[in-house]
Amino acid sequence: MPFKEKSAWIMASLLLTLGVAYFYFVAAISSAAGQLATPMLRSIVIYTVLLIILSVIGHAVIGILAPKEANAAADERERSIFDRAGHYSSYFIGAGVVMSLGAYLFVRSGDLLFYTVFASLMLGQIMEYVFQIILYRTSI
Repeated sequence: MPFKEKSAWIMASLLLTLGVAYFYFVAAISSAAGQLATPMLRSIVIYTVLLIILSVIGHAVIGILAPKEANAAADERERSIFDRAGHYSSYFIGAGVVMSLGAYLFVRSGDLLFYTVFASLMLGQIMEYVFQIILYRTSI
């Protein structure tokens, strides 16, 4: 398995796990308050710091296990994989943001708009890594 595919597995897993944990936290706070919780900078910072720390650890581990692959430049196939994965995932981000804005027109909740756009960004990034994995496993 190429280094960059391992990297995609790490990042997709981390983003999915931490994203679910973040929105579980938001749901718990909202449930306790009886309404949608206002976005809190502290929880976003914690999410971001955890994502950075865990991704650095994960990449350090796979880099130590295969140092030559870690330093190798992307070949033409890998560049094509990254381009296609980024292109396909952009539809998820775009659709999520458009639906978020549409929901805002009906609900008029800035908090909901924040969470749905944030979720769209997370989903788009997760899907980029998923598409990378799929494209690595299929021939281009």
